Amino acid sequence: MRRLLLLGFILLSAGCATSVDNASSTSLVAVPVNAPAVPRVGDKVLYIVRNAYNGELVGQVEYRVEKVDSGRSVFAVDPGSTYPAPPRTEVFAADGNWLRHPLVNHNQMIEYEFMQPFPAYVFPLETGRAWSQRVNARNTVTGKVNSVRVDGQVLGSERIATPAGAFDTVKIRRRIYAGDWDGFLLETHIVETDWYSPDLGRSVRLERNSTWLDTSRGAGGGGILGFNNNQQMRGDWLIYELSGVPAVAQRPAAVPR
Repeated sequence: MRRLLLLGFILLSAGCATSVDNASSTSLVAVPVNAPAVPRVGDKVLYIVRNAYNGELVGQVEYRVEKVDSGRSVFAVDPGSTYPAPPRTEVFAADGNWLRHPLVNHNQMIEYEFMQPFPAYVFPLETGRAWSQRVNARNTVTGKVNSVRVDGQVLGSERIATPAGAFDTVKIRRRIYAGDWDGFLLETHIVETDWYSPDLGRSVRLERNSTWLDTSRGAGGGGILGFNNNQQMRGDWLIYELSGVPAVAQRPAAVPR
């Protein structure tokens, strides 16, 4: 559960503005979107979290701006008593890209500090734009540094309904490779679909699921050399939806985790 903000130091690749179709066959068109406004200390935003496997309500997450300076925004993240995760701090660059943010590692949420801003967004967000980048990320508990890769693409525009209302959004798909190889467990592959509202300067819906291979569970053992026998493991499949925003919509992109 969770989502938040965006300024990319490297704009990797710009695709042509093309038409794409979403699952409901609604035409998606090019919508250039620039980086969001700077957040204000004290701003709050709420997301509800649902289990996408069965639609069950998991809980809610509150993001509150604690500090803004030197192109960085610090958020206090409170998962609430209904969500099984401790409070934490997340930090974002001026464009909302991640500086301190959790990633799923074999279905566990692990906080990382990124040595370069993690490109969750590359502006302007134009339909067809795609990027692929590796960044080094330090596990804040173990100190281990992973090489994390993200492949992102702007799919187009879509109007969606959330508990906070209906929004015109830019739809983004991210495939993240967490670099968290651990013994028999191969790295986690995370898929995120993000609906970003240009009006609010934040995500209003995010869907995330993850998988990884366990080389110890294949038929007859398997191991690295028995790759075809590896068992695919599935993590949580969660949906985060905006449920409350401040009165004034001059704030950064929020990507709940």
